[in-house]
Amino acid sequence: MAVNMGDAEAYIAQYCIVIEDFTDADDANKMRLLNVAGLTLSRKYPKYTIPDAAVYEFANVLATAFNDTNKLARQGVNQFALTGTASFGFKDGVVSGPDVDPAQFIPQAALDLIGAENGVKLSKRAAKWTVL
Repeated sequence: MAVNMGDAEAYIAQYCIVIEDFTDADDANKMRLLNVAGLTLSRKYPKYTIPDAAVYEFANVLATAFNDTNKLARQGVNQFALTGTASFGFKDGVVSGPDVDPAQFIPQAALDLIGAENGVKLSKRAAKWTVL
């Protein structure tokens, strides 16, 4: 894994749909997003080779998940308004706390890229116990 900012920007611009949060970030924040994405994927899937494209996909999702508006929700803000402009409210399930595990935001696209690189099938879906 040898991610770099230039390759990340080019990949995200070409292959991702919602890119504004990543492209609007400053260089230091973009590097942080890439570092967290790479570290999280390496910790979550230590036995697999992580392709750079998977890191870029995940970093782009993290940029949206931790944008300014979503950060407010995680910090406990239920709603806020900009006088005469807009009003924002968050569902209770979004309001959590700052200790969110970034691994919960790993997109299926990144898992597909890791799976293709390693010849396995990875999925966010898992069997769970249920009561009928």
